[in-house]
Amino acid sequence: MKKVIALLLALVMVFGLVACGEKAPADDAATGTTVTVIAAQYGTQTADWWKGFEADFEAANEGIDLVVDVVSWNDIYTVVNTRVANGEAPDLLNIDVFADYQADGLLLPASEWVSEATYAKFFDSFLAESVVDDVVWAVPDLASARALYYNKDILAEAGVEVPTTWAELKEACAAIKAARPDVYPWGVDMTTDEGQACFAYYAWNNGGGFVDADGNWALNSAENVEAVEFIVSMVNEGLTNTDPATETRYDLQDKFAAGQLAMMIGPNQISKYCEQNGGVNYGIASLPTNGDKAGASVGVMDRIMCFDNGYTEAELAAVTAVVDAFYNDEPYAEWVLMEDFLPATSTGNELCAAADPGMAAWIDVIGSAKFYPAAKAEWADVKQGVIAVQQEVLLGGNAQELLDALQAEIAG
Repeated sequence: MKKVIALLLALVMVFGLVACGEKAPADDAATGTTVTVIAAQYGTQTADWWKGFEADFEAANEGIDLVVDVVSWNDIYTVVNTRVANGEAPDLLNIDVFADYQADGLLLPASEWVSEATYAKFFDSFLAESVVDDVVWAVPDLASARALYYNKDILAEAGVEVPTTWAELKEACAAIKAARPDVYPWGVDMTTDEGQACFAYYAWNNGGGFVDADGNWALNSAENVEAVEFIVSMVNEGLTNTDPATETRYDLQDKFAAGQLAMMIGPNQISKYCEQNGGVNYGIASLPTNGDKAGASVGVMDRIMCFDNGYTEAELAAVTAVVDAFYNDEPYAEWVLMEDFLPATSTGNELCAAADPGMAAWIDVIGSAKFYPAAKAEWADVKQGVIAVQQEVLLGGNAQELLDALQAEIAG
């Protein structure tokens, strides 16, 4: 099916939107119009995919010069903020956060640069995550969900079942450490890459979280303090990888696929990664909770947004042409499948499920997952703040005091 999608991608890009019976947007764009894009690097294939998309788009849309810069997640926030500060904001940005740009008046509402046909494809629940003052400011790029991955053979050797609670998790990790001292029992990523996800895994599964029931910041709740103290205790007791502040989720998945890590929390992409890198005998389960607390998966959604760069009608038409081409069903499905993410459009969902039947279960997971409160303008600071708190607690800091300080800084 992926070969079929790739073939359809080539045909669609050659004929442009005309192949769908629509007028090619380039007819409405001024000759020499340039559309700039900053795109996040999701994996080793991201840059090549965008390079191919750029070439195919320009071939099908004469008069529009598409310039795509693919930037790693470690650098993208600095790159974007520097460009914005220098008055060189891109036209389109693919990133996770949007609310701080919206609060500064830098973005255009999605209705101004997304065609009605493309807008109708998005899941309403995904669009709702980018609403401020009843206006949608960004559209979903793709999504992923998180689950517990475990090595069936290692757990069997240690004589333990898949843990469903924090108490069971500690017991299982201790048994694995005793049976297989050469293996890390549990994987933890508190880096700037995924540290906010680490906070969510334990806070949400302890009845806490970033905000309270009224949507107000509640970073220093008792549940959050307990969550941070719990995961740091796992590290201090030698039940995890040795340096969670520097070892990313990608480092962990390397260890897991190589049979050097017994359990980790990760996104759906790890399934394919394991199959292609070692063929480890793995299983997937829900995230463990603290006792009988209600469980929650973590949903992660990235976005595409448009900066308000004072466009002419022709320039805005060119931006819309790029967005329409990106979300055209076959190329969009090929993009999602390439990096093993979950689609954010109904039509992409159908194509991806047909190409990869195993994706259906993950689509169900994402439907019940909790998302970061990214529509709040302070989210970018909160994200970095909880990462810093966890890393400081690793070094001996007091979780309550650090979260109190972060709450005061964010809530004012």
